[in-house]
Amino acid sequence: MSSIAKANGSPISIKILPDMYEVVTGLARTNQLVGVPLIDINLNLETFYSQRLKRFIDLLIGVLGFLICIPIWVFVAILIKLDSRGPVFYNQERMGKNGKIFYIFKFRSMISDAEATTGPVWAGTKDDRVTSVGRLLRRFHFDETPQLINILKGEMIFVGPRPALHNQGDLKTLRTEKGLHKLKPGVTGWAQVNGRDELRIPEKVKLDEYYLQNKSFWLNIKILFMTGVQLLFPKGVSH
Repeated sequence: MSSIAKANGSPISIKILPDMYEVVTGLARTNQLVGVPLIDINLNLETFYSQRLKRFIDLLIGVLGFLICIPIWVFVAILIKLDSRGPVFYNQERMGKNGKIFYIFKFRSMISDAEATTGPVWAGTKDDRVTSVGRLLRRFHFDETPQLINILKGEMIFVGPRPALHNQGDLKTLRTEKGLHKLKPGVTGWAQVNGRDELRIPEKVKLDEYYLQNKSFWLNIKILFMTGVQLLFPKGVSH
């Protein structure tokens, strides 16, 4: 896969043989060649849609969302300050496109300095560090909405692999091997709407790889629709 990642944009066609799990579960979109199922690898990651149109759409929706959210954010900020001491926002180091470090914006949903001794770690579904207001924000994933700022800054997009913690070396290595490091991280993604918290790292990477191989305008629309359904029927916590 590292060779495939390096061949991005080359005028060649590559097909690979999927494993049986990918075929049975539908994780791989295959074509038949003399009766053998093969995966078509999309080497042209930097298309007009991904470079220009998608950025324009992200900016347009991001600006509208930002304006709509401002009065709600003010109310949420007051609740956070009344509920516990500490800052309103929480900034955490994450891995961006090509491994570049950036700071993700979230509403603080834990007690202040919750990761002072442990460092950045995923929060569990029953985490004593989560505040009362924070639990409510996480239930409806509203703690993630300040990531509109990251989108406007060009560090994130609406749909893409969720950004890894900077100290998740295993996830970073797997994503680099699959060429996923070339994608900007997203607020939601194919792995998020297909299990998110229940998935192990190899499973998340496999789902993100499916997105890489099949990404399109309509797949993004499908992911956003599935995300909306999950917001209406919340489950688990945000990462």
